[in-house]
Amino acid sequence: MPEQQKPYRRYKGGRVKGRVPLTRHTSPQASRQPAAAAPAPTPTPARSPTTRSRRRRIRRGALVGLAVLGVLLVVWAVAGFLSFRSGVAKANERVPRSVLPLLTPQDGLLVSKPTTILVLGTDGGLRADRAGSNRSDSIMLLRTDPGTGRLAFLSIPRDLRVDIPGVGTAKINSAYQSGGATLALRTVKELTGLEVNHVAFVDFDRFEELIDAVGGIDVTVPAPIVSNRFDCPYATAARCSQWEGWRFAKGRQHMDGRRALVYSRIRENRLDPSETDLDRARRQQQVVQATADRLTSLGGLLRLPFSGGDVMAPLATDLGAAQLVQLGWVYFRADSEKALHCRLGGDPATIGGESVILGSEDNVATVAMFAGKSAPLPPPKGLLYAPGCVVGDRRL
Repeated sequence: MPEQQKPYRRYKGGRVKGRVPLTRHTSPQASRQPAAAAPAPTPTPARSPTTRSRRRRIRRGALVGLAVLGVLLVVWAVAGFLSFRSGVAKANERVPRSVLPLLTPQDGLLVSKPTTILVLGTDGGLRADRAGSNRSDSIMLLRTDPGTGRLAFLSIPRDLRVDIPGVGTAKINSAYQSGGATLALRTVKELTGLEVNHVAFVDFDRFEELIDAVGGIDVTVPAPIVSNRFDCPYATAARCSQWEGWRFAKGRQHMDGRRALVYSRIRENRLDPSETDLDRARRQQQVVQATADRLTSLGGLLRLPFSGGDVMAPLATDLGAAQLVQLGWVYFRADSEKALHCRLGGDPATIGGESVILGSEDNVATVAMFAGKSAPLPPPKGLLYAPGCVVGDRRL
């Protein structure tokens, strides 16, 4: 049988000890052809000691800078809190001791429990044209509910005729004049049937100082206003006689302390005769809410080491510094579009030559809406002094 060509080459030399060569044998013709040169690998530049040292210095500098920034932030926060706490301590001392037994103690923190606060704006009568008045110019209840993220405001018209304990039937704003903060608190509690956890009394004669201390506030004016003549900004009687009143354009605008205070005190809009004292109460709610927005903003916190004492100067409150910080956090997290704006009301009347509001039976339902016990309903249309609640920035 003839020997056939096998598909492989048989190695006849036997096994050779040692490593098997990995190179392939080439024919003499192939070895004579020049081989294509392989691309030379790109050499990796060696890092010099100077470059490595520079990078280490940059990293070290960045870490030191972050550490210094952290220390400065801590120092800033501590200085701000200490300044704020000092102002709060003085504000606590201004609260009459007779007020404290009327407050309902709370279990838990303000960040976890609903809280009701009486905010009373007083007209101290420091101006010559209001000397001796000393009445509550604004009466408002504020309710926070961390569970729902909702803030609720309840305005009580100062002309609302109510029973004042130990005095008789009169306008509710005269309670402060008759018996100070204690009688005003008792009157509000008996009128609404609500438990009040804390109080904050605001001296309107110094409220503009607070607003200026936080850099002013931003307020959205719902409609143009030309006010009646009060608090003339000019020095001479002749110039004041030519002055037409305070003007506010429609839209969002920045206000300093004086202008914000004027806006909250406007009793008459000559461009809209249908406005009542309840519209004035709504403007006061706007100013209070805008001031709280400013206090809890980043700019307000940055000013705290320099303005902590000024912020608390117009206030008297039983709230401690830690509680106010909690309240600020609750306010910061609340959704302003869900805020509930309520008012009490009734029927206008004249008694003894004095304009008053006779309370409506619907005030009971409005208090329940404010307390979150029933769904909010707006005041009926056509009744200027009717009670009710609206959600968000709608006109009350």
